[in-house]
Amino acid sequence: MTDADVVVVGGGIIGVSCAYHLAAAGVRVTLVERDTLGAGSTSKAAGGARSAYTTRVNLEMGLHGIGEYAGFRARFGQEIDFHRMGYLFLIADAADLPEFERCSALQREYGIRSHIIGAEEAQRISPLISTDGIVAALWSPDDAKATPDAVVQGYARAARGHGARLLTGVEVTGIELDGGVVRGVRTGRGLITAGTVVVAAGAWSGAVGAMAGVDLPVVPIRRQVVFTGPVDGLGETPLTIEMPTTLYFHREGPGLAVSYSDHDRAPGFDTRYEPGEWLDRLVELIGRRAPAILDAGIRSAWAGLYEVTPDHNQIIGEVPGMSRVLYAAGFSGHGFQMGPAAGAAIRDLYLGAPQAIDISSLDVRRFRGGIALAEHNIV
Repeated sequence: MTDADVVVVGGGIIGVSCAYHLAAAGVRVTLVERDTLGAGSTSKAAGGARSAYTTRVNLEMGLHGIGEYAGFRARFGQEIDFHRMGYLFLIADAADLPEFERCSALQREYGIRSHIIGAEEAQRISPLISTDGIVAALWSPDDAKATPDAVVQGYARAARGHGARLLTGVEVTGIELDGGVVRGVRTGRGLITAGTVVVAAGAWSGAVGAMAGVDLPVVPIRRQVVFTGPVDGLGETPLTIEMPTTLYFHREGPGLAVSYSDHDRAPGFDTRYEPGEWLDRLVELIGRRAPAILDAGIRSAWAGLYEVTPDHNQIIGEVPGMSRVLYAAGFSGHGFQMGPAAGAAIRDLYLGAPQAIDISSLDVRRFRGGIALAEHNIV
C-alpha cells in the first residue's frame, strides 16, 4: 500500500477528527477502520455536548466541542441537528453541592450561563421529575446535543477533501518498529509505511497500543440504554442527570433514551442487551425520580461500549522514547463532545505547535505516579 506521514487507527469521532485536523494542516494521513466509520461507540453515543465539568481541561475541551458543533453546518456543509437543549444535573446528596457550586462558578469564569437552582425550578425545566430528595440542581442552558453519525460523516468528507485516505473494512494486525522507531502499520491489505501512528481506536485502544509495546490502560465496559414509547408533555426536555445515581434521560423523537452508569460491571467486549438486574435497577431509579416515564414502556434497547480509564478521564499525548506513537483514547463516555478538541490536540502534538488547551494532565503517565484527574462530574 502507499505510504503516509501518519496512520490513524480508528474511525469513530476521535479518529475522523484527528484525520481531518491533520489533513487540513497538510499532513499526509491514512485512517484505518476495521468496520464502517462510526460503527463502534460513536454509533451509540447520546450526542450530548456539555461544559459542566470541574476541571479546566475538561471544561475547555467540552466548550471547544460545543463551539465546533454550533458552526458545523456552515463550516462543513453537514447538517448535524445541533440543538441547545441544556443540561440539568439534579443533586440528591447535599455533600455533592459544594462541587457543583464550584463547577458553576468555573463555568461562569468562561462566560457560560450556569446557575445553581432549587428543586421547584428544576421541575419547571424538566417537568417529568419528582422533586423528592432533590437538594438543588445545576442548570447549563447553552449545553447542547447533535447527531454523532452526521458529525463523523462531515469530518470524513472534509478529511478526504484535504487528501486523507480513509480505509474501511481494513483491520490493523500490527505495528512495524525498528529500534523504537515506527516504520509502518500492518493491515489485512498489507503494510502502510508511516513514521507516526495515532491510536484512536476507542475501546480497542489498549490492544492497538500493545502492538507497539505501549501500555494504554483503556478497558471496555458495557453500557445499556432503553428507548421508551411516546411520552406526553416532553416539550424541550433537557438532558437530565441525577447525581450520584447517574440516572439520565433525554429526548429521542417522541420518547426518551434512559440509562444509568453501572460502574460495578466487569470489563468485556460483550454488547448483548441483557435487562435482568440492570433493568430492575433502572426501573427503581425511574420510579423514584420520574415515575411518569414508566407509563411509556420500552420501545427498544441496545448495549454499547464505554472506553474507560482508571480515573474515567481521557488520555491524550505522545509516548516518550519512541518515534512516534500518539494516542487519544479512554474518553469514558465523553468522546463525542471532546472529539473536536482531541483532533486539534493531536494535530498540534504532531506538528509541535502550541496547544490551545493545556492537555498535560491527560498524559497516560499520570497513572504510573498514582495520579488521578480529579473530575467530579463523571457519569
